[in-house]
Order: sequence, then C-alpha cells, then structure tokens
Amino acid sequence: MVLHGATSASKVLNDGSPLEMADVIVRGTERVLDFARKTGARRFLFLSSGLAYGRQPLDCPAIAEHQMGHLDAMDPGAAYGNAKHFAEHLCLQHGIAHGFEVCIARLFAFVGPLLPLDAHFAAGNFLRDGLVGKRIQVLGDGTPLRSYLHAAELAHWLWTLMARGEAGQAYNVGSDEAVSIRELAELTGRVCGVGVDVLGTPVPGRAPARYVPDIRKAAGLGLAPRWDLETSIRRTLAWHQGREIA
Repeated sequence: MVLHGATSASKVLNDGSPLEMADVIVRGTERVLDFARKTGARRFLFLSSGLAYGRQPLDCPAIAEHQMGHLDAMDPGAAYGNAKHFAEHLCLQHGIAHGFEVCIARLFAFVGPLLPLDAHFAAGNFLRDGLVGKRIQVLGDGTPLRSYLHAAELAHWLWTLMARGEAGQAYNVGSDEAVSIRELAELTGRVCGVGVDVLGTPVPGRAPARYVPDIRKAAGLGLAPRWDLETSIRRTLAWHQGREIA
C-alpha cells in the first residue's frame, strides 16, 4: 500500500511561485506513482484537495464528488487546485496501466494538533491569538463558509479509505457542518475567553463563498464526524496548552 500526501499547502508558494507549486504536485506525484509501480504496490491512496473542484458554486450548499468542472485553467491563482486535479488523473491512469487500485481522498479543512498557527489557516490564527489572551481579529467580513474536521478523525478516515475505499473513486474528507469565518472566530473566542473584532463589512445581497463538502459517499463506508466544532477546538486548545483530555 502507498499513501501519497507529500506536497506544500503554502498559499505563499501558490501565489508567489505558481509554477513551482504545480511542479511539486505533478512531478512529485509522478515519482511516487513510479515508486508504486516498481515496488508492486496493490493499493494507492492519493491525498487530493477540495480545491480540485475549483470555486464552489454559490448555490451549492455542499459539493459532491461528481460535481467537477468548476476549475478555471486561466486563473493564475489556481495552480494548487489545477495541479491536484491533474494529479488525480495521473493516479487513475497509472493505476489502470500498471494494475494497482487507486483511491482519491479530497481533503477540505481541519483543526487539531500540528495545525500551523502562523500560516494562512484562519482556525490556526484564531487559536494563536486566543492562546495568548489577545482579541481575535477577522480581517475580512467573516461571511465565507467553511467546515472543520478534527485531525484525529482525518487519520481514521484516511485509514478507512486506504483499506476499503472503492478503486477508481474519489471521496470527500471533511465535516459537513458549515460555519462562517465569523462564527469560527466567535466560537474560538468563547473557548479561549477573548473578544472578537470583525474588520470588514459584508456586502448587502452578496452570497458568501463556500468550501463545504457533501460527505454522503464517505458515509457509505461508515464514516461521519464524531466531534462537533466546539469539541474539536477545545481538544486542539488543550493540546497546545499541554493538557491531556479524555
């Protein structure tokens, strides 16, 4: 079995060096696929991304695995998503050509131990401020919708897909509990005991951007989030504070 999740999820790299970002994803995947072929691997799980869908349609509450085609090849800021999309196709074709089973995991957003506190992840940045008793700042208007699965559950889902995911199929991996960035900040603030400032103002009548998966396909394998967002944030906060929790 081979699990391939090696790449950079850096927004700085995607925005500043999109060619390097695409090269790392595509050529790196080619090398791992070549390794799988040479070693006679029978199963191959590729960790893709919800960004492989492109921009989620505003009228789509939760995007499902069959709803592809929203990527814009002419968008210079979509190097990560376009490269992940193409890498999925490479995995499928190599599996067909060389006789190993390929399963795709499209990952969304997560919270938990080892989440960077100083990168482009809102959940990590909010926790960083809360940990030091600082008011949490939302730089935008707080309306974009996301969902968050705890990292421990992510590991469980990936092992399940590695063992029982259907060959030639993609599965969304994440929570389907949609929350706005403002709601995420306010929940983190309550858990940490700090206030929240939202610096932007919503545009009247504009639908919020969404990044939320439909996880009914994963449910067919018995997968579903066990912890709600508040529990996930509390567990992450406790980990950073060095406390053990049941």
